[in-house]
Amino acid sequence: MLIKPDTSCLLVVDIQGKLVPAVYESEQMINNCRWLIEVAKELQIPILTSEQYPQGLGHTIDSLKAILPSETVMEKVYFSCATESQCRAMIQPYSQVIIIGMESHVCVLQTALELKQQNHEVFVVADCVSSRSLHDKELALARFRQNGVEVVSREMVAFEWMQKAATDSFRHISKNFLR
Repeated sequence: MLIKPDTSCLLVVDIQGKLVPAVYESEQMINNCRWLIEVAKELQIPILTSEQYPQGLGHTIDSLKAILPSETVMEKVYFSCATESQCRAMIQPYSQVIIIGMESHVCVLQTALELKQQNHEVFVVADCVSSRSLHDKELALARFRQNGVEVVSREMVAFEWMQKAATDSFRHISKNFLR
């Protein structure tokens, strides 16, 4: 199945200040997430952001918070966004959910699997997720695949959102993001 720009949203899961330093290759993951968030904004794809218990883990890191819409930030205590009623209500209108964030084997995993059970088409962006250990990330990616969650790259998402060349948005994204 292809990602459709008119039925999908980007879900940014728990990229929070106190946990980021402990995450495997966090700088690269954050740069990749920033890239996809900016592409989503250019293409007017809805963006939702979750924060896991921000009193303890802090809020979304400043470098991403500055480019994310503040009105769609959702606080949660459940690991899965799909269990938290406020998050579930904000995600519900979208049949496709593209997930980025951390940790791959906890909040991203539980969110993806539960959204899949709730009949969403779920895509996890492999180069935009991480965990404290590479081993946990790899196990999570394997489990996504075993459970019918699509594992994709950020460029796959961007090209599927764009759908075709010879448009103003394609030219802009090609020039500014695809180097």
